[in-house]
Formats: sequence, C-alpha cells, structure tokens
Amino acid sequence: MSILINKNTKVLVQGITGNEGEKATRAMLEYGTNVVGGVRPGKGGEEVLGKPVFNTVAEAVKKFPDITTTTIYVPPFATKAAIMEAVEADIPQINTIVERIPIRDTAYCLAAAQEKNIQIIGPSSLGLIAPGIGRIGVVGGPKEQADEIFTPGSIGIISRSGGMTNEVSWQVRKAGLGQSTAVHVGGDLLMGTTYVDLLKLFEKDEQTEAVIIFGEHGGSYEFEIVDLIKNKQYSKPLAIYIGGKFASTLPEGMNIGHAGAIVERGKGALEKSEALNKVGVMIADRYEDLVELINPFA
Repeated sequence: MSILINKNTKVLVQGITGNEGEKATRAMLEYGTNVVGGVRPGKGGEEVLGKPVFNTVAEAVKKFPDITTTTIYVPPFATKAAIMEAVEADIPQINTIVERIPIRDTAYCLAAAQEKNIQIIGPSSLGLIAPGIGRIGVVGGPKEQADEIFTPGSIGIISRSGGMTNEVSWQVRKAGLGQSTAVHVGGDLLMGTTYVDLLKLFEKDEQTEAVIIFGEHGGSYEFEIVDLIKNKQYSKPLAIYIGGKFASTLPEGMNIGHAGAIVERGKGALEKSEALNKVGVMIADRYEDLVELINPFA
C-alpha cells in the first residue's frame, strides 16, 4: 500500500501549457502516473505531451469524472482562482507547488476545501511519491534521479523542505531501506496537509512500519504530534529532526527561510524537541542520524 496515491490515481494539471506545468506533466508521466489532461483558459482543444487541454476544470471533470487529484502550476496571483475552481469541481485532492501565495488567499482556500472534505497538499509543495506506484508533482526530479533515490519500502517520509525530502529519502535508500510514501508538505506558514494528517494515514497503512519527519523551527505543527500520541492516535516508531536550533538566539518574528520558518518565542526547535521526546518520539541531533534511529524498526 501507500498513502495519497495509488495505481488508480488520475491527475489533472492546471497550468499544463506553461513551462513548469509541462515539466511536471512529463515527470509524472515518466514515473507512471496517469495524467489525464490539463487546464489553461483559452487553450482548450490543444494537447500537451499527448494529453488534452481544457479551458476550465469543469470541462475536464465532465470529460474525466473520475479525476482524483489536480496539481496547480499557475502564477501566485492566479492560484486562489485555480484552487477554488478545483474545490468547486469536488476534486478530492489538490497539490500546489506555487510559492508566495498571499496568506489571506491560502487561508480562504484551506477553509473552503475543509468544508468539502477536500485535501490540499501545499502550498509550496513539490509533491509526493510512492516508489514504484507513481508521483504527484516533481518531487525527486528527473526519473533517473528519482529511481536512484526512491525504492519501495516501509519508511514513511514527511518533510517541510523539498530538497530534504530527497536527501532524507536518499539516506534511507543508502541504509538498504525503502520508502512507502515520501511527502513534501511545503514550507509556507499555513499547511494544507499537516504532520498529524499524514501520521494518521501512515498509522493505517500496512506497508509503513515507521516514519521520519524533517521539520523546521517555525510554526507549531509539531506540538500537534504530541497531542496525537497522547490521544493514542499514532503508535508507530517516529524519528524527527527539527532544523534551526540556533533560531532561539534571533529576534522573535524573524523569517530565516521558508515563509513558515518564523521564529516564535517559546515554540522553537528546542521546545518542540523536548515536548516530542516526552511522548517517545526519537529526536535526531543531525538529520543524518534519522536513519540510524529508525533502522531497528524497519
């Protein structure tokens, strides 16, 4: 098994005629994902990589009513409209790579999606990959690179960083292990799909025996993991690295990377590590230690 994607997943690409949209379409097709078509207003009737282009999401859904996922590759100013088009079309899962979306737009879209039980992965998410099954987005890079990094296995990967999604997965691969699903949740202040959301899915996934998280000092999503474990909603081995311990020496409110990496006094890397350690989560001092911590449980 895997989470978020399977062999029956059917993907739409919003912004398919742009450079990034076409690049993502190619990456998904090469990895075996079933991309059924794309959307670009005014380009309906054209084709990209042999896939039909529609003027609207509604037109695409009318042609392919079993679309399960849409991916968003449009400029930041157009992202809210693109996401809402997908929400109104009742597509169950939305992945958006777009960065620098106004936070008000993100909050609006997340609330609208939640009302309809639609899952948003991102913003700023390169996507996800289930080795040997398929991928959403461009996580892993070109197929040759992805094939070197990812291999089927029992370790779930969650990361706030796109590059570290690949790096941590490569560490797992070098250790002779494999991944069930690797998910880049994105680095924005607001996360559509959180650590807790994914841990609940990994808990139910028979293939996943343990999970690794690469986190950041910003935000407070790690504290939700503490409550999840206390409420006995997650029980599998979990190892986490939280970057940015040095941030405790910086002025409160300083942004030192992703939009979500904002220093908040009392909720930084050290406080998160202490709280997680108390509920049995394994804390890595270096991200390279994650695999060593999780290996005995794989």
